[in-house]
Amino acid sequence: MSVAEPRRIVLFRHAKADWPQVSDHERPLAERGRKDAPIAGRKLADSGIALDLALCSTAARTRETWKLAVSELPERPRTVYEERIYEASPGELIAVLNETQDDVRSAVLIGHNPGVQGLAEVLTGEAEPEAAQRMSRAGFPTAAFAVLSFPGPWKSLEPGAAKLLDYWSPNN
Repeated sequence: MSVAEPRRIVLFRHAKADWPQVSDHERPLAERGRKDAPIAGRKLADSGIALDLALCSTAARTRETWKLAVSELPERPRTVYEERIYEASPGELIAVLNETQDDVRSAVLIGHNPGVQGLAEVLTGEAEPEAAQRMSRAGFPTAAFAVLSFPGPWKSLEPGAAKLLDYWSPNN
């Protein structure tokens, strides 16, 4: 693949989590989250993006979200569970994405707020108007995802370098 071809990043917030008496890292999905995650997976499948790589937080709710969502995709991408995504800032998430191999054309990052929403906002230099309006109106609720595109190698990904192409949330 040429590094001149645009790359796609899907920024996917985990589905709704429950609040049982466990550590934050081990919180499972709530019933609503178990319903929303496969719906988000179907919407992601409908987007037609062939994902090469999934970078998923090690938290229980993100792993469960991805397990339910990926089952709706036509092809399962290679999945890497990355502990640095848990509680990461947008800058820390960019650093993780910068390490992606250049043969990866499209990746999904499954993480948490405020990092995922912050990353979508920081990376977006330009946007499709409807996608920007939906994201602005909805914020970044659980099970939402944004699709961004940027040119060049992963190591060149930086604030303002991407275009927001699409946004979906269960609330839309």
